[in-house]
Amino acid sequence: MMNDYLKKVKSAKRGDVDAFAELYSEIYESMYRFALYTLRNTSDAEDAVSDAVTDAFASIKKLRAEEAFKSWIFRILSNKCKDKLREYAVKNEELQEDLPEKEPETDTAERMLIRRAFFELADEERLIISMHQFAGYTSREIAQILHMNENTVRSKESRGLKKMAGQLEDIQN
Repeated sequence: MMNDYLKKVKSAKRGDVDAFAELYSEIYESMYRFALYTLRNTSDAEDAVSDAVTDAFASIKKLRAEEAFKSWIFRILSNKCKDKLREYAVKNEELQEDLPEKEPETDTAERMLIRRAFFELADEERLIISMHQFAGYTSREIAQILHMNENTVRSKESRGLKKMAGQLEDIQN
């Protein structure tokens, strides 16, 4: 399985569009979910993923280690999301909470409360939690991507999760 994956990455690095498309299709859902939870807007999430994939395809020959493809493309996506968050701050826009309901019948009240608490976090806390929970980055990788100290990343994630827990407790009481 891993051998197939590495072969696809090597082929993509040599310009094989089909190999790149296969790699992309394997991680699209995770990329989209990461962008959506980070940006809270379906259109911006789609744009961020599209821009990240375009940039990744254009620069895949620069990828040094084939096994780093997923973290490399998520780093590009993370940067696209950070750029979009900066745009939000500049425009001082109100962000929409327009997450699509994939399974409306099974979406519980608890999930809605968790989602609400998540969106009340600061952008940076949301980004760090998204990178860890949805993209699977470690604290060290997040620290490198965001140019932060690893302990700061863990501290901000912990603080964000505690805020969410506190908000959920307040809502439930």
